[in-house]
Amino acid sequence: MGSHQHFGYGVTGAGLSYSSSYPSVPSMPDRLFGSLKLDIGNSTSSPFSTQFDCDTNATTVSDSQDRYSSTQNLSGESSSYFSRLNPSGGTSLLQDASSSHNIKHTLLKLETTLMGPDDDEDVSTPNTCLGASSRPPTSDQKPRAWSQQHEGSHVIQTQTSFVSRQRQFHEGAHVEKRQKEMEEVPFHGIPSGDLKQLLIACAKALAENKVNDFDKLIEKARSVVSISGEPIQRLGAYLVEGLVARKESSGTNIYRALRCKEPEGKDLLSYMHTLYEICPYLKFGYMAANGAIAEACRNEDHIHIVDFHIAQGTQWMTLLQALAARPGGAPHVRITGIDDPVSKYARGDGLDAVARRLTAISEKFNIPIEFHGVPVYAPDVTKEMFDLRPGEALAVNFPLELHHTPDESVDVNNPRDGLLRMIKSLNPKVVTLVEQESNTNTTPFLTRFVETLNYYLAMFESIDVRLPRNQKERISVEQHCLARDIVNVIACEGKEREERHELFGKWKSRFMMAGFRQCPLSSYVNSVIRSLLRCYSEHYTLVEIDGAMLLGWKDRNLISASAWY
Repeated sequence: MGSHQHFGYGVTGAGLSYSSSYPSVPSMPDRLFGSLKLDIGNSTSSPFSTQFDCDTNATTVSDSQDRYSSTQNLSGESSSYFSRLNPSGGTSLLQDASSSHNIKHTLLKLETTLMGPDDDEDVSTPNTCLGASSRPPTSDQKPRAWSQQHEGSHVIQTQTSFVSRQRQFHEGAHVEKRQKEMEEVPFHGIPSGDLKQLLIACAKALAENKVNDFDKLIEKARSVVSISGEPIQRLGAYLVEGLVARKESSGTNIYRALRCKEPEGKDLLSYMHTLYEICPYLKFGYMAANGAIAEACRNEDHIHIVDFHIAQGTQWMTLLQALAARPGGAPHVRITGIDDPVSKYARGDGLDAVARRLTAISEKFNIPIEFHGVPVYAPDVTKEMFDLRPGEALAVNFPLELHHTPDESVDVNNPRDGLLRMIKSLNPKVVTLVEQESNTNTTPFLTRFVETLNYYLAMFESIDVRLPRNQKERISVEQHCLARDIVNVIACEGKEREERHELFGKWKSRFMMAGFRQCPLSSYVNSVIRSLLRCYSEHYTLVEIDGAMLLGWKDRNLISASAWY
């Protein structure tokens, strides 16, 4: 039977596009490892740019499609962690463009600190998209130019001509004065060359509202961070931007600006697929969830999967293939895919792209599949959108997504727990949860900064194992798949901070209060994941805690996977 006989497709909502020039490539959760706030004013060069380098030689779309035809391909997407990033290039230098006495000092600083990932591009196009910081700058907000320079070029040669001796004298005096001020910075207690402690000192000064100390410390930090350096230097470049954004209360503006100026869908997919290939974090989450669903529904003839971040839909490829091979025949599978504007953007198309992918699976493996798209944010989902039917075994999947739903600390209605109670009322056969093992939801700013530093430092170190530091692919992956989330955690507060991760213990409490009980993940899935990790690095760890599996790097747990009923 052809796929047209097996496959039904419906979409809740209007205005979706039904054509695309982009091939279907696995995408990762667009928020998986984190969002940004800087006023577009004051920096001549920054790791975050309003334009992007689209010739990045990341994994090609066609290659990634071929890889996903195998039974070992476990989906190349990730919920919303890694997909919404759009920074690109170099360290930022704050400067007062209106002060002529700062010109020479600025050039001197640029000569030693400015760099970026691209040799041929010099981007300074202002962002004028809806929701971005397009309003005229106020008296305390100077225009900021966002630019890129060659990643290997640590020095920009500048020349001045016909400068008066008097002006040179004043500028030289300004540089000497600034150097003297730097010597008075309270660096006591910070070991020489310890960038991690320097970054923490910056955050501490900001938390204590010691603005002068912060400005001096952050300038020192800027001089030693680098997007092509060691892991702590690369992470430091984005942490510095987040701290400055927090000081300027401008993180939300940058977050919106970047949302409007992301790379094209096909380019973003290639960045995300590269991350999917070089690190096991997403594969781990998908394997654990698929294994739990397969086990819970092994005897069911009608299965309904509700995916709270459908992305490309490729998570379900291997599960559908396994279900199609069941000795008693393939079950009827219905998939309800929850979507949001970010997912649609990352795909380069609407939910019809997911429908086409599932149609191909239906035809190839001769399994009846019905797809229903729901293009709304998770907190806005209602029971009626699921079109529940008698006799179906319901499986609900939260892939690195639930942390984006606000809790009681943000909204008195507590949408996070309310969503779990609503799902429990549907009496699901199984609910799968994959989340970052990080504590950034309600912790105070300084504690949250240190947590973010340690969490992403482990991740940046794991990337180092697979991609050289000077490789353009690595720079693009870190900028587009990680950095935006990092800055959102540091620079934004209240409803503007979307990245609100919790440790597994807290998720367990929430699920139990909603009436769920935990299902231990199978030993078979555990053994398969351990085999997977051997293909990457000996430094990856896998531990079982209270029936959940936690994937980590060295001594730091990074991702948790659990199942509930």
